[in-house]
Amino acid sequence: MKEMKVRIEFTEEVLGTASANKEIHEQYIASKAPDAKSIEEEVAAIGVEEVVEKAMTVFPRTADGTPMFWDYQIKGFFKDTCGALKKVSGTDSSKIKAHKKEIDGLIFIKEREIPIHFDGNTGNCQRPLRGQTPQGEKITLANSETVPAGSWVEFTIMCMVDADMKMVAEWLDYGKYRGIGQWRNSGKGRFVWKMATE
Repeated sequence: MKEMKVRIEFTEEVLGTASANKEIHEQYIASKAPDAKSIEEEVAAIGVEEVVEKAMTVFPRTADGTPMFWDYQIKGFFKDTCGALKKVSGTDSSKIKAHKKEIDGLIFIKEREIPIHFDGNTGNCQRPLRGQTPQGEKITLANSETVPAGSWVEFTIMCMVDADMKMVAEWLDYGKYRGIGQWRNSGKGRFVWKMATE
């Protein structure tokens, strides 16, 4: 298995994706997690108090309270990116058939928890969301916890197929156009990357 340790530096602020409402989060995780231990671990990582708005999205937290990503969020970025780049002729991603199955079964993130490093405090991003309903246009307010541009993470990518390493680099390069986290279609969560030094 080939490994590459990478450092991602965010060029735009990143928005949290986990529900601050533990009950909503627990119900969602219960529908996705394979066992009770995973449910308990992920709900505990939310680490929010009851005073936080129910509709707010936040970052999960490490045991010491540091905002973090879960390993599966990085794999989710890979799947989203590969799905987009499959439509671009000449890319390595355009040659893969069942990309979600291959990413799930052959590409892994070594670290379960990926702490986000930054100076200062987390911020807040509020924005209107517009949607068409049978009663007409509806506007609601979305609210997300943020970490600032300049924040960074390091993690190790493991590939069971050597050729996938080139594809992973292609996906990471795409991060300068479409990033990780909430509201990424607006440019939030964009990043640049490089190989990490030990």
